Amino acid sequence: MNTMPELKTIRTPTLEIAYHDHGASTGWPVILSHGFPYSIHAYEEVAPLLFAQGARVVIPYLRGYGPTRFLSPSTMRSGQQAALGTDLLALIHALGIEKAIIAGFDWGGLASCVVAALWPDRVEGLVSYAGYDIIDRPAQRRAAGPGLECVMWYQHLFQSERGRECLQGNRKELCRILWEQWSPTWEFSDEVFEKTAASFDNPDFVDVVIHCYRHVLGSEEGDPKLQELEERLAKRPKIRVPCITLDGTKDPLKPGGTASHNSMFTGRYERWERDVGHAFPMEAPGVFAEAVLKIHQWACHQ
Repeated sequence: MNTMPELKTIRTPTLEIAYHDHGASTGWPVILSHGFPYSIHAYEEVAPLLFAQGARVVIPYLRGYGPTRFLSPSTMRSGQQAALGTDLLALIHALGIEKAIIAGFDWGGLASCVVAALWPDRVEGLVSYAGYDIIDRPAQRRAAGPGLECVMWYQHLFQSERGRECLQGNRKELCRILWEQWSPTWEFSDEVFEKTAASFDNPDFVDVVIHCYRHVLGSEEGDPKLQELEERLAKRPKIRVPCITLDGTKDPLKPGGTASHNSMFTGRYERWERDVGHAFPMEAPGVFAEAVLKIHQWACHQ
């Protein structure tokens, strides 16, 4: 069932962001961010559970997805972590929110971790799939085990112009393969996938995705305007806001989970494991909502 309200848009210095806004403007604010290759529809079952408990739930399309658009043709179509984090911070500013609970998975978890680490004064608490998701770029230049390298085939493919051509011409087919591989026990319908796949038709989707994975693996530089933030992130700043991290034990991208990340969280912290794959809020929406609600409870009793 489609539980999404009508789309709204808001301008930040870089983007016109399309987003859904659930609940009253006076509700306690939570921002849910999706990842690649997903969309705001990842939270269709999470959002009602939160606004039923008094939340204002904002779910934005990330840069390169759906109706979200760059304001200027000259802006670099960067997918680097500093860009994703500053987009989230700019959205918080534009909405006039003083502090929010932020939650996400994949790129959305990365963006949420960046904001929580660098701008904790704007964050009430964090829910992150999976773990401390800020990218250690130097570490990405070293080989992982063969099993994980096999799962990361798409990142290797995207390093070449052949990979760009493949994504450009076959974005739906490629992304559906990733859904199936990353969530091996999740039986989703064609309707569920097609609803999200429409967001890949954004004119900047391919450029943002390709730059993201080339920057991660060190084959392309980032936006010079974001270099100072990338240098701060390279120092691996710890996250001190209240946090619950989520792990899917069926996720081949996170073999063994993220228990080793615990030392990166210095505030109140819990780590939850569930028997699902990568698309945690779609596979276990009740658990994802429960984590956000628990962060809210912690905030209310500080």
